[in-house]
Amino acid sequence: MSLEVLRRVAKDKQVFSFQELYKKTRIKKDILNVIISRLEARGFIERIEKGKYLIIPLGSEKGKYTLHEFAIGSLLVEPYAIAYWSALHHYGLTEQIPKTVFIQTPARKKKNVMEIFGVSYRIVRIKSEKFFGLRKDWIEEMPISITDREKTIIDCLDKPHYSGGVIEVAKALKHENLDRGKLSGYARKIGNSAVIRRLGYLCESMNIPIDLPLPVSKKYLLLDPSMPAHGPNNSHWRLVVNLDTSFTEALE
Repeated sequence: MSLEVLRRVAKDKQVFSFQELYKKTRIKKDILNVIISRLEARGFIERIEKGKYLIIPLGSEKGKYTLHEFAIGSLLVEPYAIAYWSALHHYGLTEQIPKTVFIQTPARKKKNVMEIFGVSYRIVRIKSEKFFGLRKDWIEEMPISITDREKTIIDCLDKPHYSGGVIEVAKALKHENLDRGKLSGYARKIGNSAVIRRLGYLCESMNIPIDLPLPVSKKYLLLDPSMPAHGPNNSHWRLVVNLDTSFTEALE
């Protein structure tokens, strides 16, 4: 009976939830819990998180098979998008390999940091009006939602501590396949004046033409809020340039 239940769900997908299996089989929940426990013990499925399971293909060794980390990340919250440093790396906009998979969502989730199959995941909750600029990509034959290149840049300027810092954004801006019109539009749309200032300063420093408004406020903000708050002031963009000489080298 256990394998027959598994065959029913495996026709449609490689990952399933307890609720999906219950709706499909209508087996009593206490009995279904027993079936799932037996399948897990025999190595046919593996638990991703509470109520969510991965079907292990025949011939694969239990504990050594897993999906791509983006595919697993897509199952943790809804709606979602792979974002920040993870998206930067996916597009080849950074040489650094993040140790954490970053997932963006406007939804609430009780647990925002977790480890699954040895991989660290961080779910970053944002305001619904910041949840835009998404595209679909395919990972291991699964559709994955991910921020597009330009939105990834803007998100990383909005929350530099989830991207390896502003220095990684500066390196990413060197790529010629970025749409400057999109960058400008997204920077205005995200609703954070610091993003406009940071993007304006970086583009100006790297001789990248872009249409952005100068700050109205006289208050100075940090170029990189993830770094110590000291450095020279840039009066044009009202920023404290709080980065060391390695940042200057990245701009060249």
